Order: sequence, then C-alpha cells, then structure tokens
Amino acid sequence: MFFVEQDGNILAEMTYTMPSENKMIIEHTEVSDELRGKNVGYQLVKTAVDYARKQNLKIVPLCPFARSIFDKKEDLRDVLA
Repeated sequence: MFFVEQDGNILAEMTYTMPSENKMIIEHTEVSDELRGKNVGYQLVKTAVDYARKQNLKIVPLCPFARSIFDKKEDLRDVLA
C-alpha cells in the first residue's frame, strides 16, 4: 500500500497486489475528504509509477481512478501491462 499519513492516521491510500514478480495490480485508491482536490490521488499513482519504473514492473490499473490518471497522462503509460 502507498499512503499519506498525518498524526498516525491514514488520510489517503492506494492498494495493490503483486500477482507475479513483475506485475502490480492497482486495486483501489481512496482519499479523505480533507485532502480531496489537492492532487493527492494523482501523487499516489505517480509514486506507484515511479516505483514500478525502478523495479521493472508493469501496472494493471483495475481501480477506476488510477485508470483515469493513465488515460489523462500519456507520460505515465510506459509502465502499463
């Protein structure tokens, strides 16, 4: 899980699974109301992309939010499975 924490509370998270050693499936992204509109969801997806690039992983975005980010941001698509 990639997440944003404040004072011990998780305010935003992106969960994923690793069905194989080179594939990451983004399953869910959730951002608390207090962080909505601050690009936190995008930053979580971007962090996953950066991680995937460093680890030579491919991403399958099952999460509708993550999928929408990949649809909008062509520069992130190199990690798509």
